[in-house]
Amino acid sequence: MLNRTVAPAFKQVANINFIAPLEKQLSNGLPVFIINAGEQELVRIEFIFDNVNWNVQKPLQAIAVNGLINSGTAKYNARQIAEAVDYYGAFLQTEYGADYTTITLYSLTKHLPSVLPILWSVLNESNFPEQELAIYKQNQKQKLQVSLQKNDYLARKNFAHAIFGNTAYGSDIQLESYDELDRTDLLAYYQAAYQASNCTIIVAGKFDDNSFGLLDQVFGGSWSNQEVFAANEFEFVPNEDKSLYIEKPEALQSAIRMGNLSINRTHRDFPSLQILNCVFGGYFGSRLMANIREDKGYTYGIGSGVASLRQAGYFFLATEVGADVCGSALAEIEKEVNLLRTELVAEEELDLVRNYMLGSLLGSLENAFSHADKFKNIYFAGLDYSYYDNYIQKVKTISAEEIKDTAIKYLDWNAMTKVVVGKK
Repeated sequence: MLNRTVAPAFKQVANINFIAPLEKQLSNGLPVFIINAGEQELVRIEFIFDNVNWNVQKPLQAIAVNGLINSGTAKYNARQIAEAVDYYGAFLQTEYGADYTTITLYSLTKHLPSVLPILWSVLNESNFPEQELAIYKQNQKQKLQVSLQKNDYLARKNFAHAIFGNTAYGSDIQLESYDELDRTDLLAYYQAAYQASNCTIIVAGKFDDNSFGLLDQVFGGSWSNQEVFAANEFEFVPNEDKSLYIEKPEALQSAIRMGNLSINRTHRDFPSLQILNCVFGGYFGSRLMANIREDKGYTYGIGSGVASLRQAGYFFLATEVGADVCGSALAEIEKEVNLLRTELVAEEELDLVRNYMLGSLLGSLENAFSHADKFKNIYFAGLDYSYYDNYIQKVKTISAEEIKDTAIKYLDWNAMTKVVVGKK
């Protein structure tokens, strides 16, 4: 009989294999990275553009272009684009990130001859109709008005602005920022950013030589956008005020967000910091969850993370707690920070974290798309696959002493910017 009171023995993941992409170029020199894998006749093609020409006076310029890029072109209006893509069972997704903007096409491989020309028109001939821009402004202002009533949104927004200032990483977007959007500015940014010299294509799924030939036929020629652009560069000035409190007397819950500027993926200590974060608040069995949720019952959920951006990295912690226990929750969080800086993690706890992290990495490599995502992490950081080798080795071998040293170096309560929205 199976004794269910005894947990099964740990068995550490032995090998984790990555599928490296094949690198090719279109006729115009545009780099293409291809992971030709999978059983289904499905392909994902990502056109990834660096965010450029940052203008602090126009913080929504790049965001709005990404949101409106498929709202009309010289050949199609917004409805025609949506109907044509949908007719072939394809999906066109736009995504704005802190460093990059991505236009992604999901399609059956056999329908690429029909949908790629539509995407070409979007990337070369978008004209941002005034009517669509007016609708966009109205919708986004309504969404922002709703978001500004939510404590967690205010905490996240004010935290980003506190550590990153008026950069693309932390711009303080207001309702009037949408009123200042202008079609001429959108066209100027579109023509500068959306061109072959600022683009990387990453393909995952069923994609053979014939498919590449079709991609080259459609996108390998000259793009109409040939404007000068400058890569975004930022300087981050540390915020002297480490405590920001936005009072809401009627609040039943208080949102807490705290953290600080830190290192990104290019730093040799980053894997160690990821392991430390996992112990602290990076998974459901973390210390923060065990204390603040399970033991004290202050919250439904609490977590921490380390984020890697092109020009910075940062550590953050986020939760919402009962307004009447906010001060107690902050005290417990501080206690957990100090414990990691002063005491060694038990080997049993460390083994659990090791197995969780290795299992999570292995589980995240379930298809060609996820292998492409792992490639993007290293490619845009200027790294190679040795990064993952080093990461896996560090997870397997890190000692409790190393975790303590990492906590002393990177987990400092006094260095953290603390934002509380609600009551404390």
